Amino acid sequence: MAGNNSKRNHANTAKRKVRPWEWVVILGALVLGGWIVLQMQGGKSADAAFSALAQSGQAALSRVETGQDAGGGHVAPGQSVAYPDRFPTSGRHDPVSANPGVYDEVQPPTKLVHAIEHGMIVIYYDAPTPEVFATLTEWVALYGDPWSGIVVTPAPGIGPEIVLTAWNRTLRLNPFEPAAAAAFIDRYRGRGPEHPVR
Repeated sequence: MAGNNSKRNHANTAKRKVRPWEWVVILGALVLGGWIVLQMQGGKSADAAFSALAQSGQAALSRVETGQDAGGGHVAPGQSVAYPDRFPTSGRHDPVSANPGVYDEVQPPTKLVHAIEHGMIVIYYDAPTPEVFATLTEWVALYGDPWSGIVVTPAPGIGPEIVLTAWNRTLRLNPFEPAAAAAFIDRYRGRGPEHPVR
């Protein structure tokens, strides 16, 4: 008799039904896992599309201006620096870098110079078309690392022109050429003198 009870208990344990809250946890884990996979695939797809665009714009790199290296080094926080160019690509700078992102307010040039020293690309805009602004915003979302990201910041008065800068490098585009801009970003992103990561 005791043996039969033991068999019944074992059978009941083996046939235990999954509780409703356990289904919720399982379903949530599956949805989260699927979302992560889709995000990773979407990121790879966007990166591949960007790389293809950059490849098609290689000829534009002959138009990149090379500036004179004004060195680096930090100034006191908040201290201004008289750069020889409106879009500086080297020189003394703020000890705190601008973060990757799209800004709607002018950023201090000293923080932007520190950003390009890190290996970021700084892009200046004033009155871009909605399509151009959407493209720049997509690229910022694609590359947001503090050592190889993109900063997009206003530069009042340049109209539709887009100016891209890296350490000692400048590319001015008027009109905007996505392939040329992508080629510039691909060539110089992550290759700043302070900590090259590419």
